[in-house]
Amino acid sequence: MPGLLARGARRIGAVLPAGTGLRHEDWQNRHRLLTWLTVGCGLGLALVAVLRHRLDPEWAVSTLLIAAMSWAALEIRSQRMASSAVAVGLTTACAELVMLYDGRTEAHFSFFVAVGALALYRDWVPFLTFLVATFLHHAVMGTWMPHMVFQHDVRHAWVWAAVHSVAVLLAAATQIAAWRLTEVEERRALEDLTQAEAQFTAAFEEAPIAMTMLGADGFVLRVNPAFVSWSGMPGPLPPRSQLSDLPIQPVDGWESQVHRRILEGETDALREERTFRNSDGALMRVEMHASALRDTAGKLQVIVSHYLDVTEKHQHQEVLRRQAREDALTGLLGRGAFESDLGTLVAEYGGAVSVIYIDVDKFKHVNDSYGHSAGDEVLTTIGARLRAVVPDTAVLARLGGDEFAAAVVGPPGTVEDLAMTVAGCFSEPFVIPGGRRITVTASIGLSLAAASSTGALENADMAMYAAKQSGRARVQLFDDTMREATSARAVAERALRAALDDDLEAWLPVWFQPIVSLHDRRLAGAEALARLKTADGNLVPPGEFIPLAEETGLIVPLGEHVLRTSLNQLVAWGDAVPYISVNVSPRQLAEPGFVPMLTAELTRAGLADPSRLVLEITETTMLERGIDLRDRLDAIKTLGVRLALDDFGTGYSSLTWLQSVPADIVKLDRSFVAGLAHDQDKAAIIAAVLWLARALGMTVVAEGVEDQADAAALASAGCPAAQGWFFGRPVEASAFGVVSAVT
Repeated sequence: MPGLLARGARRIGAVLPAGTGLRHEDWQNRHRLLTWLTVGCGLGLALVAVLRHRLDPEWAVSTLLIAAMSWAALEIRSQRMASSAVAVGLTTACAELVMLYDGRTEAHFSFFVAVGALALYRDWVPFLTFLVATFLHHAVMGTWMPHMVFQHDVRHAWVWAAVHSVAVLLAAATQIAAWRLTEVEERRALEDLTQAEAQFTAAFEEAPIAMTMLGADGFVLRVNPAFVSWSGMPGPLPPRSQLSDLPIQPVDGWESQVHRRILEGETDALREERTFRNSDGALMRVEMHASALRDTAGKLQVIVSHYLDVTEKHQHQEVLRRQAREDALTGLLGRGAFESDLGTLVAEYGGAVSVIYIDVDKFKHVNDSYGHSAGDEVLTTIGARLRAVVPDTAVLARLGGDEFAAAVVGPPGTVEDLAMTVAGCFSEPFVIPGGRRITVTASIGLSLAAASSTGALENADMAMYAAKQSGRARVQLFDDTMREATSARAVAERALRAALDDDLEAWLPVWFQPIVSLHDRRLAGAEALARLKTADGNLVPPGEFIPLAEETGLIVPLGEHVLRTSLNQLVAWGDAVPYISVNVSPRQLAEPGFVPMLTAELTRAGLADPSRLVLEITETTMLERGIDLRDRLDAIKTLGVRLALDDFGTGYSSLTWLQSVPADIVKLDRSFVAGLAHDQDKAAIIAAVLWLARALGMTVVAEGVEDQADAAALASAGCPAAQGWFFGRPVEASAFGVVSAVT
């Protein structure tokens, strides 16, 4: 039986509220409200007593009791004793209201209101105190003065007291149910909160990223182990620590910007990248993320911050940035970085910026003769020498290949002196792998006070090109005439490229100039000469587009076109033209596929006698390129094709070439022919060349014959053949038939 009662009690207890009370601050707020409600009730009852003329002893006793209970509620320290005093005070107020209205039923409604108010305590002691006091009031006062408690006749006051108490208790059932449900919900919320806090704590403590938790008062609440390891903290976080106590510090201090926007309410989340200094004094770049946690009222509670060390990332990006801006071989700026920095200089200093453009002469000869490692060593040395003489304020770059440039701020005179100093960087020999010493020169263009960065670089480039055209190894200052020449060069290049991509016969016609026998003035042969037509039908002079074709490499397809056209024309003319002489560029000869191409073209054309084709090679350009073509020339001779040494006498070692090149024909340069009839020195030179050529089994053709006197002098000297305007100008193949001999 006792066990059964205990189990029943436990089941009832599980259903009923626990009655464990509230947090102290919450209880104080509710107790203060109910205490002042009790005082208010006492004052209100005094007003009712006045209006009803019931200021009797009963009212006085009740008022004194209400006042005493209110005072006790404010003074007693025990929560349950204080709340019980409020319960007695409210019971007294309800009882006095009933007596003032002589037990009217409606006055009893106040007990139902009071029981709901006392349920705010969420404690069984004041709640039960009110129920007991209510019962005692109805029972005792109902027995003593029933007419002031009950509106009807009462014989058994205790029975009616119980009835009224049960009614009040039943009315309180909803309060008890709400009380119970509230406890269940709060317990579930507490469990959820506890679980959330546990999860947050686990995430905070186990996070691999350094984290801190900062309170709204500025003190550090906690740091996670990752922060301790990352920052090098010597031990646990001391109590009441501030951000300034942490081992790592922003270089501009915590107080300047970090967390400012959150603390001032501008945002609840921020991301900043800042430079920190660690405990060793080393600088590190840190990406910081901070988030604010606020309560339901919006009040800041804590700031959680993450710290991600991105120092290595920045270092890697800096390496990539330098690689993008700098030339890998010399360490100087690259073209893109130079153009960008040049634009910045021009924007800041305007016309005070000058550009020095440096191009290494015959650099391909260095690579071809000594290897690319030697070329790289030369370029590296040039970069070091330029860096030594160019001011630190200048922008120095390797534009690509063998081209360098420097942008300098200063007066023209100073920049011109600097350009001469730059030229002096090439006076000392360059040491290449293997200990060999070689001499390298440079063509330098100088552009002073350009209005734009693009113009400054272009003008310096034009001046450099003019220096190359003038003989290389010199400094050339830009002037406006160079722009006109460059414009004409650009027109020629566009026309040449368009012609090679279109109808070669229409845009690149091959003309022929007669070569005449001086013995009988009959046609001995013809020289094929390429011409270039522009879209407007004008002819571009060969002196403009042939050197351009050499520079751009277009001379290779151009030369193949001229060779193919000449062979076709030679076969078409038959024996009427003994041979055709075709100029071959050294760049063509340097192509590995030149001899196979020549073989294929001879076969395709069906030329029965390959000796009717003469290939002209220029000794000067061959010397400049430094290419050993002896094997290739021997292969050409094996095909039966004859060779002519063009522009003989203009090179530095003509006699050497005459002996080493397997030539069949020597073509005297026009510089020896012009004015021959009146110059005994030229006559003696020509006589010597003719004698040497005969001794070596070669024939001679004189170029540039423009008058009868020079033609007669050549004939008297025994020169076999000649060509020039005196005998006929270059014409199209259709007009060449009218040229037979000149008398």
